[in-house]
Amino acid sequence: MEAGGPAAYWNPGSQVLWRYRENAGERFHIVRPVTVVRDDAEVLAVWMAPGTECVKPVLADGTPVHVEPLESRYTKPRSVVRDRWFGTGVLKLARPGEPWSVWLFWEPGWRFKNWYVNLEEPLARWSGGVDSEDHFLDITVSPDRTWDWRDEDEFAQAQRDGLMDAGLAARVREAGRAAVEVITAWGAPFSDGWQHWRPDPSWSVPSLPDDWDRTPAHVST
Repeated sequence: MEAGGPAAYWNPGSQVLWRYRENAGERFHIVRPVTVVRDDAEVLAVWMAPGTECVKPVLADGTPVHVEPLESRYTKPRSVVRDRWFGTGVLKLARPGEPWSVWLFWEPGWRFKNWYVNLEEPLARWSGGVDSEDHFLDITVSPDRTWDWRDEDEFAQAQRDGLMDAGLAARVREAGRAAVEVITAWGAPFSDGWQHWRPDPSWSVPSLPDDWDRTPAHVST
């Protein structure tokens, strides 16, 4: 993983970083080393393997974010810790310029669980990976193609706490509605059969570099 200018397409098997900046801030608070599955003009597909060492946010006293009451979850001071992804792996798909990515989850034994639409800033590419900012609101899509909004309470709280203004919130809702249109029409990537994909057994688990929070010299979308 090298620092530097914008990235050309990565070859399958390349190891890069998938990062999220904190909301209303510049620091990176979610960093996940991933392996490139496919990268071209249509889609960036990456695999986060079980056991991957990642960076995740916690409250300054070490309390996990998700156990903090919603009313104070976004206002208390935070830090980050290095931890490991102990669940089954996650396949992440992002189409260039789209304000969401689609994640695929499996139960143990490769029983497909669901798609997860993560509403976010379109990915900004750099030589070492991609950067974005999470927009709180998400959508889950079941194997039977039914869908549901997720985290609407967090989306509302983030607005109350000043992490997004009315204009951004409106754009996120619009992006969500556009994603629902794709789901309803069963367009890409839902129709592409990714739930049957399996990782190359020769791939190693990417390591988390010490400079995981470095600022890229140049980025592109």
